[in-house]
Amino acid sequence: MERNLTADQLALFEKEFASNPQYRVMQNAVTQTPVNNIALDRQVVTSMDHSVSHLLDDWKVTNQKKSGRCWMFAGLNLLRVGAAEKLGVKDFEFSQNYVLFWDKFERANFFLEAIIETAGRDADDRTVAHLLSDPIGDGGQWNMFIAVVRKHGLVPKTAMPESESSSATAQLNDVLRKLLRQGARDLRALDGEEARRDRKGEILTTVHRVLSIHLGTPPQKFLWQWKDTDKGFHRDGWITPTEFAAKYVQLPVDDYVCLVHDPRSTSPVGRTFTVDYLGNVIDAPPVVYLNVEMDLMKQLTQDAIVGGEPVWFGCDVGKQMNGDLGFWDAKLYDYEAVYDTEFTLDKADRLVHHETLMTHAMLFTGVDVVDGKPRRWRVENSWGDEKADSGFWTMNDSWFGEHVFEIAVRRSALPADLQARLDDEPIVLPAWDPMGALAD
Repeated sequence: MERNLTADQLALFEKEFASNPQYRVMQNAVTQTPVNNIALDRQVVTSMDHSVSHLLDDWKVTNQKKSGRCWMFAGLNLLRVGAAEKLGVKDFEFSQNYVLFWDKFERANFFLEAIIETAGRDADDRTVAHLLSDPIGDGGQWNMFIAVVRKHGLVPKTAMPESESSSATAQLNDVLRKLLRQGARDLRALDGEEARRDRKGEILTTVHRVLSIHLGTPPQKFLWQWKDTDKGFHRDGWITPTEFAAKYVQLPVDDYVCLVHDPRSTSPVGRTFTVDYLGNVIDAPPVVYLNVEMDLMKQLTQDAIVGGEPVWFGCDVGKQMNGDLGFWDAKLYDYEAVYDTEFTLDKADRLVHHETLMTHAMLFTGVDVVDGKPRRWRVENSWGDEKADSGFWTMNDSWFGEHVFEIAVRRSALPADLQARLDDEPIVLPAWDPMGALAD
């Protein structure tokens, strides 16, 4: 075929389409009906339901609303299970707004430090351009969640409830991006460490003010009291956020490690990785993950759930998903039949060719085990209770293998040889690598 599309070539394309009656049928259908309604595989749908053999959740789902806080919602949903048990209540929520405030503020500092470090590079340097492309979005990863909790603690939702801007972050983020890009310009134009540090302090003062206006002021101390499910009254007195987290977080979060499935040939199994300029809290342990085989990732997830613990995970949520039903399956939509073609990119190819990355984080709260193997998984989402099974979704195991990228599990759950590899110096991936994607 010639480089330019000629009239004769265009006529051939049209002839090829017109010569097949099946294509005309599909054209009539798709021009009048959403393609997903046509491609939805009824056999897959009728084979699924929301029942599982091992179920942990007996609580209500949360709702991140119009924000990209899924990773912190999933983390807080994991931690609230033990807190609710300790408090003797059925439903409990940590303040997502409190974690949002400190993540935003710490991330602003993290960004400005990166700009200072790269100030000698051109603005169109690929790393600098990546930093400037989104200085302060909502998304994050497991290690970033732990970094905020470790430094700033937690508070109950009553101590710092949601605000309009925490539930719909677009305007707040727009203001912060303007401030930080403007700050980046100023820092890059200055000479000398002292001048840059002074200017950074001025920028952060403004960022803190903006966050306080939009989100409220984080409490330094609060009077904690509550009623349990039997209506018994309890008072814990005045307590700081770090004291509250130390007392009511029942999981040893510092012992959790991040595992990923990255099947690219350039990412060897059994090696640790980090991504350049990925993080939020300066001087916190870096975002490090261990690349493992998918079968091990599934087994560790199953073992944790059967043992009574939900599992935080990250995935590419929009692939092969039906939001009304709350179902995921690797073959939920038969697009190949609709378009009379094949889609042959495997998971590694999709990563290499920018067809996939981690976009969302949730919590596994159940698994259906048949003959020792997982058949499907139950998922606590943070999109409210209007869809799926009151907000709890169902994932067939085929989807797990194709579209789940990351889980957080106890270090002790790993085989001894992989536990030892966690102490290896991580391979550093560039800032723009897809495995550095932030779930939102």
